[in-house]
Amino acid sequence: MNNSLKNTARLLGAGLRALLMLTLVTGVIYPLVITGIAQGLFSDKANGSEITADGKVVGSSLIGQSYNLPLKKGQETPEPDLKWFQGRPQNGLGSNSVNTQYKLILSGATNRSADNEELIQWVKDAKAAVVKDNSVPGHRVEPSDVPAEAVTSSGSGLDPDISRDYADLQVHRVAERNGLSVSQVRKLVDEHTEGRTLGFIGEPRVNVLELNIALKGLVAKS
Repeated sequence: MNNSLKNTARLLGAGLRALLMLTLVTGVIYPLVITGIAQGLFSDKANGSEITADGKVVGSSLIGQSYNLPLKKGQETPEPDLKWFQGRPQNGLGSNSVNTQYKLILSGATNRSADNEELIQWVKDAKAAVVKDNSVPGHRVEPSDVPAEAVTSSGSGLDPDISRDYADLQVHRVAERNGLSVSQVRKLVDEHTEGRTLGFIGEPRVNVLELNIALKGLVAKS
């Protein structure tokens, strides 16, 4: 009986020591080491690729944001605030302005097949809206000018970037709405266009949040 109690106590003690050791190694030491390496070598990525403006974190370069007007009474779908560059159609994003307290509600794509009648109508409506919104006196956008990502969301619905073509399409409208020259706004787009990754992967792209922050600064100076 005494031997049995001793063996049980010995096993319980060994188990407790193993638990404490593994807790220390995997729950304290390992996380601290990995966090230290991440903060030391990849601080920006480890912290969520944050973007700051006026000394405040306003979003992430990895997550798209919407730029809409406040909902009017009885309105269910907000209208885009056309003084800003607009990103891709988004699903589940919170509202935003460029003092940008961004809220992520959910993400997800439309998940409709290419021949789905509802999706086809959405795309037609979105293309018509892009043409209407971006046609200004002296400059008309043609339906053939509208790139695919202007009327379709990404797989996550959170794509932070647009193509250079879509950014260029919006230049005249943004200039007109903000009292700027087309050349000023086009220069902003030039400065915020990122090339292909490693020179050959993907397409040139523009981060919409970073571009709108620069636009806000330019408007303030003007």
